[in-house]
Amino acid sequence: MTHKREIQGVVVKRSGDKTASVLVTRSVLHPKYHKTVKRFKKYLIHDEKNELNVGDSVIAIECRPLSKTKSFRLKTILATGVK
Repeated sequence: MTHKREIQGVVVKRSGDKTASVLVTRSVLHPKYHKTVKRFKKYLIHDEKNELNVGDSVIAIECRPLSKTKSFRLKTILATGVK
């Protein structure tokens, strides 16, 4: 069995039908200044039931490529955003 990556982030955009854009934040140590800095990356995730809203905290799991840029699907919703 292969290991599937899991990402945790916040929904920043509803991108068409059954798709959401998730912003993932990670902290890394700067190589020269030895200070913790934030790095950001956006992923498109598959939301089969169209249940995500902007501001939701989610966990997504890696899957087979569903389109050119979409290779993650929704696993769980951790917290809902403010409406």
